[in-house]
Amino acid sequence: MTIPLLSLIVFTPAVGAAALMFIRNDNVVRWMALGVTVLDFALCIAMLGGLDTSTHEMQFTETRPWVPALGITYALGIDGISAPFVFLTALLGWICVLASWVAIDRKVKEFMVSLLAMQALMLGVFCALDLFLFYVFWEAMLIPMYLIIGVWGGDGRVYAAFKFFLYTLAGSLMFLIGVIVLYFHGGETFDIRTLMAQDLPFQIQSWLFFAFLIAFAVKVPMVPVHTWLPDAHVQAPTAGSIILAAVLLKMGAYGFLRFSLPMLPEATVHYSTLMQVLSAVAIVYGGLLALAQDDLKKLVAYSSISHMGLVTLGIFTLNLRGLEGGILQMFNHGVTTGALFLSVGLIYERTHTRSISEYGGLMKAAPVYTAFLALFALSSMALPGTNSFVGELLVLSGAFAANLAVGAAAVLGALLGAAYLLGMYRKVALGPASIGVRFKIRDVNAREIAAILPLAVFVVWIGLYPKPFLEIIDASVKHLLAQVHGKGGAQ
Repeated sequence: MTIPLLSLIVFTPAVGAAALMFIRNDNVVRWMALGVTVLDFALCIAMLGGLDTSTHEMQFTETRPWVPALGITYALGIDGISAPFVFLTALLGWICVLASWVAIDRKVKEFMVSLLAMQALMLGVFCALDLFLFYVFWEAMLIPMYLIIGVWGGDGRVYAAFKFFLYTLAGSLMFLIGVIVLYFHGGETFDIRTLMAQDLPFQIQSWLFFAFLIAFAVKVPMVPVHTWLPDAHVQAPTAGSIILAAVLLKMGAYGFLRFSLPMLPEATVHYSTLMQVLSAVAIVYGGLLALAQDDLKKLVAYSSISHMGLVTLGIFTLNLRGLEGGILQMFNHGVTTGALFLSVGLIYERTHTRSISEYGGLMKAAPVYTAFLALFALSSMALPGTNSFVGELLVLSGAFAANLAVGAAAVLGALLGAAYLLGMYRKVALGPASIGVRFKIRDVNAREIAAILPLAVFVVWIGLYPKPFLEIIDASVKHLLAQVHGKGGAQ
């Protein structure tokens, strides 16, 4: 009997969340949540170990009838595009538990239940091979994320949670309409692999492309539907910000990869220039907004808009270098920006301020912390030797091949990134001592190092030796480009 590995990966956190409901002791809750997320991570390592990187075919597939009358099945599977994000989600699960160990001191059980439920639903999105099942996971994610922001967030948490919910719900409604239209025009099936093989009329493809664009653009988020993100990040607890930046934003880009490109190839090619321009606007606009921030969390939040613009730019270059760079940059952004939000959370717990102007002298007060912060800031600005350099280089290479003007705009965004990140680090770590002296900030402890060190390892590993990561996605990316460009294959 074949072990249903993907079902175990998806539902282990859900079972853990259910079990936590019966535990009353907060310390036991924390340890159980950590144990469940570590187990899930171990299952993901086994999944990656068994992944055949030479094929684009879906692997570890599971199919069971669910609603036969409507052609709805419980179908799971992964390929080289989805596998890295299943792994990333599981990696960040136990990191979020460690990050919340002390920061969450009220309703601990409810928080851990929400966190585990969120992880199960995010994993389900990356594994689903049935469009209806995908939509169920996609939509259900809103509930635990809404609770994480609205219950455990800052003073403006209710406003931020409602704004997040309304924006993403509006996008999801457009996605639902698109799913229904695709069902009737795609042979009355929800099977994603079957829908990829359909040849839809250009008019239908165009309509679906913009329906999906609205849904996915909100999640990325792309300008001008980005305004929910800074509020959500600023108000969310540290774990919520990590999940938002590292995984939730990837859902939009993943939607483009899984639906728009393979199912709507003519529309994708036709509107690729529009998407490149929108991406360039996000890169520059996000960078300019980040440059103007004094709030650490807002700076990282706006930098996310800029960096996700690079991701969508890479995707819609529709060439091998750009697309592989975009997908690798999705993973890199999850690692680096997740680490930056973790770093912000750690220092906020000590000082209870996020104002850059109130910091200074942290290099003397907390040298280990500032070393990690330096590494992640350098990664975010794509310094050679860090993970983001590899992804950004591929994206820029693909962008210049596709559109010279857009490539030039992306370079401007990279220069802005260096400006706001170096400016932030100079003030926080190297500036005149202020809070670092008054509050006698202690350096990171063993638990905090355990949370932050794995992310630092990936920053250096991918930066110095990206080959294993590119090998995972290569076959699937080439097949995806063949689907977009037809019989001409990858361009």
